[in-house]
Amino acid sequence: MTYRILSFDGGGIRGVLTLTLLQRLTQAAPKLVQNADLLAGTSTGGIIALALAAGKSLSDVLQLYRDHGREIFDRSWLRDVADLGDLLGAEYDPANLQRLLQAEFGDLRLDQLNRRVLIPSFELDNGAADPARRTWKPVFFHNFPGSDSDGAEQAVAVALSTSAAPTYFPSHGVFIDGGVAANNPSLAALAQTQDPRAELQPRPALADVRLLSLGTGAALSYIAGTAHDWGSAQWVKPLVNLLLDANLGIADYQCAQLLRDHYWRLAPTFPPGTNFKLDDWERVDDMIRFAEGVELGPTLTWLEQTGW
Repeated sequence: MTYRILSFDGGGIRGVLTLTLLQRLTQAAPKLVQNADLLAGTSTGGIIALALAAGKSLSDVLQLYRDHGREIFDRSWLRDVADLGDLLGAEYDPANLQRLLQAEFGDLRLDQLNRRVLIPSFELDNGAADPARRTWKPVFFHNFPGSDSDGAEQAVAVALSTSAAPTYFPSHGVFIDGGVAANNPSLAALAQTQDPRAELQPRPALADVRLLSLGTGAALSYIAGTAHDWGSAQWVKPLVNLLLDANLGIADYQCAQLLRDHYWRLAPTFPPGTNFKLDDWERVDDMIRFAEGVELGPTLTWLEQTGW
């Protein structure tokens, strides 16, 4: 038995890059999404995974990003004044994103989706009555039947929980962006297939799993020099991006070690001097053009060889 996982990284508006790559891949492999048993996604990747699991087409999801990126990342002057720039509050109000998600998903619950999903988030306070158990922790929303299923959760709430990126958006209740826990959710998805609490019959052995992981593009980032005796003021700006990139690489390494040739990562790197920010909605067309030029031959060969 072959068990197929499609995994989508976080990356804000750069989700258009993932969607463009996926569109191009499905032109040669039309059943790529249809044959996936599990869709995993973090932040923008979580929104993509939920939309595809709800039966939305790739073109419709891509159009959502292209048409409404400006609304999602709309920073009104009133909010700017109230927050003293971005010193006292998040850059963007999530109201527009919530409205768009509500229009897409309505009251749809995870257990009403067409396929299995795994969506990471991070809970700032688990609210435990026992002080010895009260803490923050990663959370992995999923709709596998079993004792820890989140099937009753609404897709809109999960999408907002996984995409509440610190400094960009306020928390969604007690939840913030899943990238804090697993910006590349590939390993989390693989682990979910092995969790005995999830009712999965038959349960795939690792040798049965085929995992395709799609990134949202990576910049050639580095910190020059050999000694950095920095304090919090110097580290605070680069630290978020540093930790997110490290998170991506760790999951990639672990999945490659566990699955070997049954794992493939498509995460193109931007040319030197080029970067796209998570809220760079004005450059959506540039991102799409970049994705349209990415070489897909090796990925298509892997899909054919693994019988996807």
